[in-house]
Amino acid sequence: MEKNKKLVAALVVLAVIAIGLGVLTFTQFKKNTEMSELFAVEKEEMENEYSTFATQYDELQVQINNDSLREKLESEKLKTQRLLEELRQVKTSNAAEIMRLKKELKTVRAVLRSYVMQIDSLDRLNKVLVQENTEVKNKYHAATAQISTLSAERKKLNEKVSLAAQLDATNIVAQPLNKRGKTAKKVKDVKKIAISFTIVKNISAETGNKTVYVRIAKPDNDILSKGNTTFAYENTHITYSIKKYIEYTGEELTTTVYWDVEEFLPAGTYHVYLFADGNMIGQGSFSMK
Repeated sequence: MEKNKKLVAALVVLAVIAIGLGVLTFTQFKKNTEMSELFAVEKEEMENEYSTFATQYDELQVQINNDSLREKLESEKLKTQRLLEELRQVKTSNAAEIMRLKKELKTVRAVLRSYVMQIDSLDRLNKVLVQENTEVKNKYHAATAQISTLSAERKKLNEKVSLAAQLDATNIVAQPLNKRGKTAKKVKDVKKIAISFTIVKNISAETGNKTVYVRIAKPDNDILSKGNTTFAYENTHITYSIKKYIEYTGEELTTTVYWDVEEFLPAGTYHVYLFADGNMIGQGSFSMK
């Protein structure tokens, strides 16, 4: 009998470990996938810049009559094209190689800038630049617009990666209570609303003191509040019902907040929304008759 108990206990421990490893594996896989997507966008942006620089070298060669300088420009153009081809062959999962080519891109940009400054000092080039100014500007604006679009996509992916580090609230339960602290069966008897929730464990989240804002929406979507109580959310300020200070250590944390009923509450379905660190971290609902 004692052996069976020990065996069962051992199996339970193994099951818990297996589940924990599964969660960690899934979390790491999610992060790796998101980082791969981020590198894919960054790689595409770099390819566009390399291609643009190669085109600019062609344009500079057309604008000058100095054979020696034209040969140097041709050499730099070929180097840029070679780096572009290397970048196209790199897998998005090869972070080290992408970073190397990103550093190379900075060098290419600096070299191109130095040649532009040299050529710009020549009188002959100045006359050509005046004639082709419109075409160069249009190409530059088109390339800039394309790079800006890719930068916006990269920003979105950065935001997606940051989602893995934000808090998450589960087990959101609201319970209407009467004046004796018991569950109220009718809305007219409700004196408090107890809302309990659990902040899940997240080893990626920043620890420390945090403020959780709770919004309780009535059936007509009006938010229960006492006075001018608002908090910042997505470049604006929105009303909250309850504010709760917590000390988050990265481990699972369960807590309860209370709303004192001092107003008329209609029957119907109520919605509860939780916010922290500028993000909505959970939501739930409950009904009162």
